[in-house]
Amino acid sequence: MINKLKKYKRFSYLGVTAGIMLSITSCVPSLSEKTASKEVPGNYHNSQDSLATKSFNSADTTSSASIDWKTFFDDPNLVALIDTALDNNQELNIMLQELKIAQSEVLARKGEYLPSIGLKAGAGIDKVGKYTRDGAVEENLEIKEGREFPDPLPDYMIGLHAQWEVDIWNKLHNAKKSAVMRYLSSVEGRNFMVTNIIAEIANSYYELLALDNQLQIVKNNIEIQERAYRIVKLQMQAARVTQLAVSKFNAEVLHTKSLQYDIQQRITETENKLNFLVGRYPQPIARSTEAFADMLPKQIDAGLPSQLLQNRPDIRQAEFELQASKLDIKVAKARFYPSFGISANIGYQAFNPDYLLNTPESLIYSVAGDLVAPLVNRNAIKAAYKTANAKQIQAAFDYEQTVLKAYIEVANQLAKIDNLKKSYDLRAAEVDALTESIKISNKLFRNARAEYMEVLMTQRDALESKFDLVETKMQQMTAVVNMYQALGGGWTTD
Repeated sequence: MINKLKKYKRFSYLGVTAGIMLSITSCVPSLSEKTASKEVPGNYHNSQDSLATKSFNSADTTSSASIDWKTFFDDPNLVALIDTALDNNQELNIMLQELKIAQSEVLARKGEYLPSIGLKAGAGIDKVGKYTRDGAVEENLEIKEGREFPDPLPDYMIGLHAQWEVDIWNKLHNAKKSAVMRYLSSVEGRNFMVTNIIAEIANSYYELLALDNQLQIVKNNIEIQERAYRIVKLQMQAARVTQLAVSKFNAEVLHTKSLQYDIQQRITETENKLNFLVGRYPQPIARSTEAFADMLPKQIDAGLPSQLLQNRPDIRQAEFELQASKLDIKVAKARFYPSFGISANIGYQAFNPDYLLNTPESLIYSVAGDLVAPLVNRNAIKAAYKTANAKQIQAAFDYEQTVLKAYIEVANQLAKIDNLKKSYDLRAAEVDALTESIKISNKLFRNARAEYMEVLMTQRDALESKFDLVETKMQQMTAVVNMYQALGGGWTTD
């Protein structure tokens, strides 16, 4: 009968425990995750037509993103600038410290699900009142045969202490995996920053070359205008033109001369921008200005849109963040369930150091386990769970937005490269026509067959057209750089 009663009590206890567990599980809020779409179009196109399929072979899976940046950029001065920036750029060095912080977080999370063992040592002294229960006990007992309790009573102890939370629900393992995903996300964030820095340096470098060429165009134009100014002064002396014409030509020369100082200021600012990106104080930037006019935009292969998912660091970063957010939901959900911990102690304890290591007399040990489950006022846990779910949905939308943004960037650059090529050819023909018209207008003016305003307007139009041609050339070079960046190139080194 007694055995039956004990058995009944045991089953009752297990039934209560199971009932509590079932109650806890049933109270977990039901939330739904969002699955991020990874579908992209089969090729690149824009809203107007299939321009990308005309200018580029969309069936070719070769992507220029796979080319190392040292191979992609063939200007040694530009390569040297980028190389220096990757070592010295302060923003990049700050990001490297973020990587170390993320690494430390992974180690911390890993340590949480491993047992912790510590060494413990201590010494103390205890004096109890004689007319107390403890005092009376010590008064009537001997600590050792023929030896009373010392008064006061010393206490010496040395031992090991271990504590371990058994990861029943994979809460700690998932937290560690989440930290790993965020570390990998930080790595991709660093790669994305590298692509941005490389692109910004290349664009600024080509802008500097363009400004140098515009400055040279202004200087050449000043010489042409000064020759025309000298001619019109001679014609005024011969009473063929009035002072008005001389003043107009002089004003045009002064206007053009003022342009060179505006350009020189822009050159200074662009050089300092490059020095800032490189991580050094202002100094001259080595460059080959003369080669700019003969530069041809590099042929670039777009590959397939699906390759962006692997090549773009920002997409990979968003994907790791999405995976981490899914794991965070599992961690938050596991907090609703009971946690099981084990603690253990082993060591030696005695009132006299001479007896401290006596075995088994001074040996002490203990083992304990505890099961803790949240029952009342779980609002904080519910809030954390709902927050994790909202962040997962947010991360899914962020991933989809990043993919869409990457696709549009590539499509825009494909169209831009094609349109700039057509624009450059037309502007080059315009420059040739206006350069020839300068010679014709000067000749006609010397023969009194053209007005001085026609000469001035022709010179101004020619100057503007040359400026526009250089600007278009710079836009062509930067469009290729931006295309390389949009495809996800520049962060790998073979």
